[in-house]
Amino acid sequence: MSHETLEPYGDNEKRRVALTSVLAAVFLTTFKIVVGIMTGSLGILAEAMHSGLDLAAAAVTFLAVHLAGKPADDDHPYGHGKIESFSALFETLLLVATCGWIIYEVMERLFFHSVKVDPSAWGFVVMGVSIAVDWGRSKALLRVATKYKSQALEADALHFSTDIWSSAVVILGLLLVKASDYVGHKDLLEKADAVAALGVAVIVLWVSWRLVKSTVDVLLDRAPKGLADEVLKTAREVPGVVDCRRVRVRHVGPTAFVDLVIDVPRTMPLERAHAVSDELEKRLAQKHPQADIVVHFEPVAVPTEDWTARVQAVAGETGHYVHGVRVQEIEGKRVVYYHLEVDPMATLKDAHDLADRIEEELKKRIPGLVEVNTHIENRSDVVVEGEPAEDKIGEVEGLLRDVSRQVPDMTCHDLKVYREGNRLVLALHCDLDGKRTVAEAHRLSSKLEEALRRGNSEIARVQIHVEPS
Repeated sequence: MSHETLEPYGDNEKRRVALTSVLAAVFLTTFKIVVGIMTGSLGILAEAMHSGLDLAAAAVTFLAVHLAGKPADDDHPYGHGKIESFSALFETLLLVATCGWIIYEVMERLFFHSVKVDPSAWGFVVMGVSIAVDWGRSKALLRVATKYKSQALEADALHFSTDIWSSAVVILGLLLVKASDYVGHKDLLEKADAVAALGVAVIVLWVSWRLVKSTVDVLLDRAPKGLADEVLKTAREVPGVVDCRRVRVRHVGPTAFVDLVIDVPRTMPLERAHAVSDELEKRLAQKHPQADIVVHFEPVAVPTEDWTARVQAVAGETGHYVHGVRVQEIEGKRVVYYHLEVDPMATLKDAHDLADRIEEELKKRIPGLVEVNTHIENRSDVVVEGEPAEDKIGEVEGLLRDVSRQVPDMTCHDLKVYREGNRLVLALHCDLDGKRTVAEAHRLSSKLEEALRRGNSEIARVQIHVEPS
């Protein structure tokens, strides 16, 4: 079951924050390249490459957010959210490639070629501006990424937050080079810029590992931590749920897909079981409004199940209904009586074979069951042709007055007589003291029915509605 969410997963807000990140990356990359060339600082040039990477990543993020916002279609029934995961993976590859270039240049400057670094004020300015811009962009990206569970924006936020630390490392390197003018050891301290660049590479590799892990987890449909346990707990709290036998969850973009199977009593009506699953979906949707939830229910036997329910469940597996179930305890053994409803056009042999199958299955499932007595009758949902039998009303009324003396506690009225073929069907209401038990009402109405059928062989059925007087 799908649920409406925040405006198409916040597509407009996500695109807006992604676009501003592209513009910020263009500004920082250009600024750092110019100052890096002016000062000869490998640390600043490394940061320029890092910002260039941010520019490419921000552009890819902007495109991914746009494509991921497309609605689900026949070819992509789970939507296009994983495009954001592929975007994050691409950004990670760019990070690793940049690290390779930085480490190569560091080795060159530390061991093979000495490059003079000019720690001018411009170097400190560009790094300070970079930290300010990166802090603002990372905060904005992370806010929107958290709000809409966007992995692409989260990866972009990590890029900008990484720049804050790497810029701080470059500033430290420039300070050490500047300090060489006053404390000596110029050859040693000038290499601090290259060491700072190496520090940038280490930070980038650390972030790359985090991105790879989270991205691969989503692409491999790894269950979000703790979500399955939360769903399981919620399911078991819903009235009517016996247990929750399976929970499967995964993220596709901002959407969590939740698929679970619950057990409900096999005697529960279908409409009630559906209402239970709807209640569970509602509770889960309240906690996870962007979740797509599917609940499947399975009927199971429960310890509190009575004998009637057990017998009806076994018959129900054959597609038939039974009523009037009775169970007798005789010297520790059980005897079952019930009425089996079958198609009136079925042959007697087929109906008897069906009764034998049900009897065999009941003896397997009910301990101590030694005997099954089956009364085979027409299925009650069959519609038959009928018509009012007005010519018989007087005759039946006279019979009713005679036989009602056998049950003086009941007062009968509203008699109707219908004809089905060459047989009669009676419907009447009878008043009885409302303090009498249902068992007594049934016994008296059965006694009246039997007397009516004995008095007129044309009567096929008698439907008596007992009311409290």
